[in-house]
Amino acid sequence: MIKRLFDQLVASISAPVTSDADGNTREAALRMATAVLMIDVARADHVFDESELERVLQLVAAHFRLSPAEAAELVSRASDKAEELTSAYEFTRVLHQHLDVDEEARMVGLLWQVAYADGQLDKYEDSLVLKISDLLHVSRARVMRLKHDAKIEAHQRKS
Repeated sequence: MIKRLFDQLVASISAPVTSDADGNTREAALRMATAVLMIDVARADHVFDESELERVLQLVAAHFRLSPAEAAELVSRASDKAEELTSAYEFTRVLHQHLDVDEEARMVGLLWQVAYADGQLDKYEDSLVLKISDLLHVSRARVMRLKHDAKIEAHQRKS
């Protein structure tokens, strides 16, 4: 099932962009890949609470400039796909092929923000974000800066 989904995603963004509709398909695939990884990080500690869901919705809406309803729809669909997820590789590959180094780092920053959404970093969330950052080829020094920034931001939001 995940293989078929991955093949569909790759096919939708690998085709040359010849119209606005194709660009929208590519953007939708990138949005979905990002949202699935965010949900996967939120669930890594086997607890997906309301604070994490709200944070994912906020980040998705802000990052992709979506309305709250559009963000909720994307997160709902991503949640269904994340249920079937066996490996982050398929989705990180989609991102790595179509994002530049700075965009990949922004993705890692978003994932750290999700990991800290409930105010604490679980070892499974930490491990998963590090794995994804390796798959995206983001330097460890940059990953650690992004982690630190997300931790500071999370503590400021809680205050």
